[in-house]
This record gives sequence, C-alpha cells and structure tokens, in this order.
Amino acid sequence: MNNGSRPMPPNEDCSDEELMCQLAAGAQEALGPLYSRYARLIFHLAVRTLDRPAAEEIVQDVFLAVWRRAATFDPARGAFRPWVLQIAHFRILNELRRRSRQPQLELDADGLHLASLPDDSPEPAEATWRASLRATLQAALADLPAPQRQALGLAFGEDLTHEQVATELNLPLGTAKTRIRTGLQNLRSKLAPRMAVLALVAFLAFLGVRYQAELAIRQRDERALSLLTTSDLEAIRLAPAPGVPEQTHGHYRGRAGAEIAVLSLSHFPPAPAGQIYQGWVLHEGMWTALGTVQPDVNGNAHLIAEGPGLAVPPEAVQVTLEPVAGSPAPSGSVVIAWRPGP
Repeated sequence: MNNGSRPMPPNEDCSDEELMCQLAAGAQEALGPLYSRYARLIFHLAVRTLDRPAAEEIVQDVFLAVWRRAATFDPARGAFRPWVLQIAHFRILNELRRRSRQPQLELDADGLHLASLPDDSPEPAEATWRASLRATLQAALADLPAPQRQALGLAFGEDLTHEQVATELNLPLGTAKTRIRTGLQNLRSKLAPRMAVLALVAFLAFLGVRYQAELAIRQRDERALSLLTTSDLEAIRLAPAPGVPEQTHGHYRGRAGAEIAVLSLSHFPPAPAGQIYQGWVLHEGMWTALGTVQPDVNGNAHLIAEGPGLAVPPEAVQVTLEPVAGSPAPSGSVVIAWRPGP
C-alpha cells in the first residue's frame, strides 16, 4: 500500500510516559514498544508463582488493562513502570486468591457421586424471577455514570480491593472509594425498594451470567492486542474530509492474512443527536461495515472488527455519520477517509 499506508513508526526512543500519552491520544502503535519492554518482565514475575499458561494470561490481562485504561494514566502522578508492575502484582495476587478458593475435586469416573446429587436447577417461577432481577439490575447499571459503572465493575466483576481499583484507574484512593460508594447508592435509588437488597446481593451472580459474553469480548480484545503488537503492522491514516477540522483523523490497522482490524478515531467532535459514527472498508467495489462507535470525552475511540474479508488489504477506508442504529451501506456524510492514489 502507499499514499497513506506506512509501517509502524519507530517509537523506541520515546519514554514509557510519552508512549502512554500517544496511546491515550489514539496512537495504538505505541502499545507495541511498551509490550516489547515489559512483557518478558511481567511474565517472569508471574511464572515465579503460577504455571506458564497462567503467566502468559497475566501478561495479556495486564496489557489489555494498559490499552483500555491508557487515558487514566497520569505521568504527573508517577512513572509508567511502577504503575504497570502494580497492575501485574494485583493480577497475580487475584489469580492466586481465586485458585485458593476453588474446591478440591474428587475423581468420580463412574459418575456415581454426580448421579446422587440433587438437581439444583431453579423452578420455572424462580427462573423467571432471576431473569427479571437480572434485567432490572442491568438497566440500573446502564443508567449509572460511566466512572461509577467502571469502578463497580472492577470492585465486583474483577474482585479488586478499593486500593487496587484506585491503582487500576490511576485515581486517589478516596476518589475510588467515593465512586464505588456513590455507585452502590445510585443502584439502590434506581431499584425498587423491595428489590434493592436482593439485587445487590445478586450482583456477583448477575456478573457471572454475563461471563460468556465478556469472555468473547476479552478473546476479541486479545486478538486485537496481538495484532497491535506485531512488528509488521501497517497503519493507514484517514484524513479529514473537506469542512472537517484538521485535527480530526483516524488510523486503520490491519495485516495481510489477519482476519481482524482496529480502527482508531482521534479528536472527533460528539456525533449530532440521532447520529453515530460508522466505519467502512471497501473490497472489490463493495463497502463493508466495521461497526459503529461513539468517541469519549476527548474525542477518541477505537473499533475492533473481525471477518474473513479483513485479511485482504482494503481498497478504501472511511468513517461516516449514520443514523444511531447504524446503516447497511454508507449513506451519511464522510468525516474521514483514505483511498490510495492512482
């Protein structure tokens, strides 16, 4: 590719903190040098107390956290190295704690013990109640402000302490505690009084129901992380369309043969009411949707797309404004775009 396609720029001379600033600004390629510098160290820390597969998972977990929470890193509050090693330390401790809670299983090759156990499946009425409870709690969680929802997810979904939540989000401990406490208070106020206590008690069970969906998202993120840390990754820069501010731009990152791509947006204004940003790639004259995305408060976002067609370099890439439900084909105004020259 040419005219906008380029290999990852060398970032080896940048400090860790500079790379994190680039990553927070949407430069996904900054993750590669950080991974190269710290993946081996984190693996060796983890493998001291865990087996090799678990240590490899710890490395992936840590860099997924770095990628997702790059915007929370503040170099004024400390260097990157202790920050990322603290995340690794928490991940290792949580894995050890999780293993210590797992029951010891007895061999039952003939299934005699299993056959003697009572059926704990809920009755139809109980199953309906549980489904209603989950729906009510999910709606209440969705209504929470994003900072509170994120803090609760870490505290309960990932079983982190208040101190660990503060480190993960790069916040003062008091702020993290306030977000968790305020989030729980808001949950109580949003749920009916009779259901509030039951819903909060069932919070962890509710998160367990979401395990499969979250696992699929995690696996997709890991595939994207693997793509972003490969040395031969190519980045296509999408330039602003006429009338769009010059600082608004994006990057499409993919690799021949890889059925996954990452589209990052930088310095985007909020989408107008009733509209959303949607990414597209062109193959053999046909546009394929990458998905829809809403930028964060800084105007940045990333979109992960998967599909067999993405293994082939695109003929063009663009982001358009479409109805909030998305569109089957580009119909709105082009915001940023890339197309190779003749």
